[in-house]
Order: sequence, then structure tokens, then C-alpha cells
Amino acid sequence: MRRIHIVLLSLSALLAVGALGCSKSDEPSTTLSVPAQGKAVDKQPALEPPAAAVSEFLEAVRTGNDDKASQMLSAVSRKKLAETGLKVTPPASDTAHFEVGKVEHVSEDGARVDTVWTDLDENGKPKPAHAMWVVRREDGNWRVAGVAATVFDGEPPLLLNFEDPADMTKKLEWLRQEGVRRSQGEKIQANDAEKSQEPFRR
Repeated sequence: MRRIHIVLLSLSALLAVGALGCSKSDEPSTTLSVPAQGKAVDKQPALEPPAAAVSEFLEAVRTGNDDKASQMLSAVSRKKLAETGLKVTPPASDTAHFEVGKVEHVSEDGARVDTVWTDLDENGKPKPAHAMWVVRREDGNWRVAGVAATVFDGEPPLLLNFEDPADMTKKLEWLRQEGVRRSQGEKIQANDAEKSQEPFRR
């Protein structure tokens, strides 16, 4: 199964899942930081339900518990993703940690939850990724339905609707192609810069 790597995602609101309506922002909820050891920081007040659901989902992701992570997805997301073979969780990581922050209710049964996921980059340095998860209430429980991210500076957020894998696949293919294009562009610029310095080295 193909996986979407959360570290690529620096997320803002995902509207494509139908969680639309008059937006009413709550005060930011208490941030919960979960360190690499998997133990929540002591003496943290309980998160409100949408944030708690996202925290539970991300902890399952961090520890590689795919079954639990799948249970935290909306019913439509689970069905559609199973049909297409897509997974929305990266490999488990002992070096990752995350913070769950502001909750914004967009309808009675829809909310967005702001998070920061931090893991080590290829140089061993912490690399944070801001994300906002879209959750919906189903049978009294909050479930993850999508996510949005600013992947490239200067580009609008990449909207990933877990309930529409076809659209998600198109966007991920664009992401792959755009990443290749930008990487090649950077190499060309670096080569041009190197060549421009050659006369001064003689």
C-alpha cells in the first residue's frame, strides 16, 4: 500500500470534505505535547473531544498502530481508502513527537484541529510540520476525514480529502512532479552558479 508522509504536510483547513458552514472559532485548546517515549506531559488538562481524537490518531501513527489509526478515520474514509489501497499513515517513528492545539468548530458535527508534527530530517535536525486535521462527529465520536498542508512556500495549501481518494491521488501525483521539477531547477541553478565562478578561479 502507498503511504502519504505526514512530514510533507504543513496543514491548514480542509474544506473539501464538506465540513462547511458558519465558522465560529473557539479559544485555543490546551496544547498537549507527546514526546518520543509516548508519554503525555504531566498535569495537562484534558483536550476537548475533536482534539483528543486527533491526538489519539497521531499517537497511533507515531507508534505504527495502523489498525488503531484506521479506526480513527471517518467511515467513508475507511471504505474509500480500503477500496483504493491508499494509507494515510507514515511508518512509525521513535524520534517523532506532536502537539495538538487550537480547535475550530465549523458546524455542529465538524471541526478543524491544528497540530505540529516534528521529526528528524536527513541531517538529524528536528523538522516541524504544521497541520490542520478535519474531523467529523459520527455516532457521537470524532473521526478524521482529511488534512491540508502548505507543502511548498508560496503555494496554497494542498488539500487532501481522505473521503475522495481519486482527487487525493491526483494531488499527490502533482506533488511528486512538482517536487522533481523544483529539485531539477535547484540543480540547474547550482550548476549555473558554479560555472559563473570558474573565471575567477583561474
